[in-house]
Amino acid sequence: MQDRREPKDPLPPLPTLAATPEDAAARKRAQEERDAAVRGVVSIAAMRQAVKDHARGLPILSEVPRLKRLDAQAFAARAAQGLPFIMTGLVDRWPLCSLAPRELRERYGELPVRARVGDYIRQPFRADRPMRDMSLRDYLDLEPERLRGAGEPPPYVGNLELRELNRLCHWPAYFRKMGPPRFWLGPVGTMTPLHCDFDDNIFAQVWGRKRIFLAPPHHDALLYANEANPVLFGSPVDPEAPDFDAYPLARQAATVACTVAPGELLYVPAGWFHQVRALEFSLSSNRWARGVPLALGLNAPCARTA
Repeated sequence: MQDRREPKDPLPPLPTLAATPEDAAARKRAQEERDAAVRGVVSIAAMRQAVKDHARGLPILSEVPRLKRLDAQAFAARAAQGLPFIMTGLVDRWPLCSLAPRELRERYGELPVRARVGDYIRQPFRADRPMRDMSLRDYLDLEPERLRGAGEPPPYVGNLELRELNRLCHWPAYFRKMGPPRFWLGPVGTMTPLHCDFDDNIFAQVWGRKRIFLAPPHHDALLYANEANPVLFGSPVDPEAPDFDAYPLARQAATVACTVAPGELLYVPAGWFHQVRALEFSLSSNRWARGVPLALGLNAPCARTA
């Protein structure tokens, strides 16, 4: 039976491109100021540099460790190392994990969702990339080929705030301030290409498995990173099939891969590059912290003083 207890939240408006270079520069400055204020840092550039400087002292990972569920104090101590890890015994207790796709369709089919269509892998962070709005029911009923061109990935519902689904999640209180949960839903072949966010990130896998490649923050030059916005940098390098002729420095980048299974939670420290690919029909959710990255500590040079 369809859940009709509350009206559904409308989708946010699509972003618009700046009309002029001057408008683009003004938007960028304003966003940097907002981002810095929210995170309590002197500047986003200073925070990015501090993250990369810290990463230079980290060991090279050969695998991403798996740990049992940590309380907030143990999590903070582990995250202070600045290395990614996977936790078990937490997400698998969420009510959302017990819902099958058929039940999700029946209860929440009227939810509005927005799917990435076209070649969103080659143009992952463009404000004007093609999108298609539909209901969750229509997306779950969709045969991927209907909106898929030759050589294009299947439509992908990603980075959406779905409050109705979040009521079925029990997020741990690992951070003082966090952004809203974001949901990611799609079949085999949906992916987010290599990029880094300069916020600590906890990524919960609900259904299916995802393959995730990671690389440390200070390898940004080796990965030919370019700025999408002040806290998001993309890379044209595909760690699954690197083109070393086009990107020869990528040979020196230290990447490590892991598979995140249903019921597991991956911690991605601020600034770590990651590429995410669905190996099965998958539902995931993540939250970004909004503060000084845990690896830097509250007394980091980039932090604002009271």
